[in-house]
Amino acid sequence: MPTGSILVADDDAAIRTVLNQALSRAGYEVRSCGNAATLWRWVSQGDGDLVITDVVMPDENAFDLLPRIKKVRPELPVIVMSAQNTFMTAIRASEKGAYEYLPKPFDLKELISIVGRALSEPKKPENALRTLGEDADNIPLVGRSPAMQDIYRVLARLMQTDLTVMIAGESGTGKELVARALHDYGKRRNGPFVAINMAAIPRDLIESELFGHEKGAFTGANARSAGRFEQAESGTLFLDEIGDMPMEAQTRLLRVLQQGEYTTVGGRTPIKTDVRIVAATNKDLRILIQQGLFREDLFFRLNVVPLRLPPLRERTEDVPDLARHFFLQAEREGLPRKQIDAAALDRLKRYRWPGNVRELENLIRRLAALYPQEVITGSIIEAELSTPVATNAPEETGQDETLSSSVERHLNTYFGGFGENLPPPGLYHRILKDVEYPLLSAALAATRGNQIKAAELLGLNRNTLRKKIRDLDIQIIRTSR
Repeated sequence: MPTGSILVADDDAAIRTVLNQALSRAGYEVRSCGNAATLWRWVSQGDGDLVITDVVMPDENAFDLLPRIKKVRPELPVIVMSAQNTFMTAIRASEKGAYEYLPKPFDLKELISIVGRALSEPKKPENALRTLGEDADNIPLVGRSPAMQDIYRVLARLMQTDLTVMIAGESGTGKELVARALHDYGKRRNGPFVAINMAAIPRDLIESELFGHEKGAFTGANARSAGRFEQAESGTLFLDEIGDMPMEAQTRLLRVLQQGEYTTVGGRTPIKTDVRIVAATNKDLRILIQQGLFREDLFFRLNVVPLRLPPLRERTEDVPDLARHFFLQAEREGLPRKQIDAAALDRLKRYRWPGNVRELENLIRRLAALYPQEVITGSIIEAELSTPVATNAPEETGQDETLSSSVERHLNTYFGGFGENLPPPGLYHRILKDVEYPLLSAALAATRGNQIKAAELLGLNRNTLRKKIRDLDIQIIRTSR
C-alpha cells in the first residue's frame, strides 16, 4: 500500500473533495486547502511529501508561489493543475520547477500514477529554467484539445534535454513550429536554429549542404562553404522531410550521429560537432524501411523521442482558437480587424482540413484581406469552402487522361495546398525524381528485370540505367514468362 502525505490546494471545494477521496482510497494521507497562504504555511513548516495545486488561487498565483517552495524545499515534488490548458502554461510549469503539469479535466488514474512515480523517485533539486518574457503567449502553438495537451506536456519535459526528437505529422500540422519551440525555450536557445528541407535540395548537393565543402571539391566550388552542421554549432539542426533523404546521405548522417564528427566534401580533417538534432517527416518511415528506402539504424538514432502532431481534423475543437489567433496575427500585420460568428466557427469545425493548420491560416488571411465585412458569417465561410479547386479525378470527357494532363492536375493540387505561399525550392528536381522512379520501375517490370531490354526500351545507355537504378535504389524482381 502506498504511503505519503499529500497537500492539495484548489479554491474549488468540489475538486478538493474528489481529490481527497481518490488519494485517500489510494492509501495516501491528504490535507487540502483553498488558498495559497495555507499551502505555503504547511510547506514552510516541513509538512507534506508532495503538493498538488491549481495555478489560479484566490490570493496568489501558483507560478509565483512555486519559486519560494523550490527555494525552501527543492526536493518537494509539485504537481500543477490548470484549466487554462495552453502551451505556455505547460512551459511555465516546467520553468518554475513543477514535477508535472495536468490540464483540467484530468484522469484520476493518471494522477494517482503520477503521484506514485513522484514519491518513489530519488529526491533531487530541479534546475530553474529561464523566465519567459511578457510576449511569450505569442508563440504560434495554439490549442486546448486533449491531443495538444499531450504534446505540450512532452515538450515541457524535453526543454532542458538534448534528446533527439522525431516529429511526425501530415503537411501543414506545424512540425517546424514545434521544432522552433523546442529550440527557443530549451537549453540551446542562445545558439542558432538552422532548418534544412531534404525534399528541396538536389540529391547531388545534399552532402555539401549538410557538411559544407572545400574550395575545388567539385566543379563550381570556387570557395569554401560552411554546411548546416557548422552553421548550427551549439544550437539546433532541424532536418525537415527526413524521409526524402537519399540513401548515401543517410549513411553519412548516421556516421556523424554515431561519432560526433564529420568531414566536409573534399576535406580530410574531421570536425567535431555539437548540435541537437530535431527531425520531421510526413511519411511513415517504417514503411520506407521495409521498401529499402530508409536505413533502420538511422531511424532508431533519430527516433529517440517520437512526437506525433495530430491533423486538424482530429482536434477540431481547436479550430475556433486557431481562427481567432490567425485573425489577430493578420490585424497586427496591418489587415482589417475581423470578428467571426458562431455559425462560421461551426462550419469551420465541420470541414475536413486536408491542408491542416496551414490551410486554415491561409483561409483566415484571405478572409481578412478580401472581405469588407467586419463580421465573418457562416455564409461567407460556406462560400469559401465550397469554391471548387483542382479536381482529384480526370474530367468525364470520354477520353483517357494523358500523362501531361495528369501531371498538370497534380501540380495544380500541389500548389493549391500552399495557398498564397510557394512550395519549397527545388521543385524541378523533385518532380523529375517522382516521375523517374515509377518510369524506370515500370520499364524493368515490363522487361522482367532485364536491364539490357529496359535500357533499349527507355532509350538509355545501359550504364546510365544501372547508375539510376543504384541512385534511386530501385528493387529489381526478375521473373520468367
